[in-house]
Amino acid sequence: MKQLMISRKAISAVGLLVLLFGFSVTTNAQPGVWQGLGSANVDGARDHDIIRVNARGAFTALQLGIRRGDIEFQRVVVHFENGGEQELQVRDRIRAGGKTRVIDLNGNRRRIQSVEFWYGKSDWRTRPRVSLWGRR
Repeated sequence: MKQLMISRKAISAVGLLVLLFGFSVTTNAQPGVWQGLGSANVDGARDHDIIRVNARGAFTALQLGIRRGDIEFQRVVVHFENGGEQELQVRDRIRAGGKTRVIDLNGNRRRIQSVEFWYGKSDWRTRPRVSLWGRR
């Protein structure tokens, strides 16, 4: 009888370990770690801004988040440390509290110097804020 109890405990322990291992593999499979790279305020009806990125390391994708008002993006250009650039297709109106889709960067992992934005806002009474996020 004692042998049967020990056997069930061993099976339960092994089962729990397999479950935990499976969960950790799934969690580690998440695509990259996101890091805040900077932000800018939209001040005029039509505006242009640059977020200078001081983060060390390289990134594979970007995402823009909007707070305190809607923004309509006309053009977004990423400037890389090696002198190259990539224009991102973000011709959307993003509502306050919203985000753009995840935008993959060309190449493998790129070191970003700055991101330049051309955009408009829909309401002169608000002062929207654009936040830039990078995925490692």
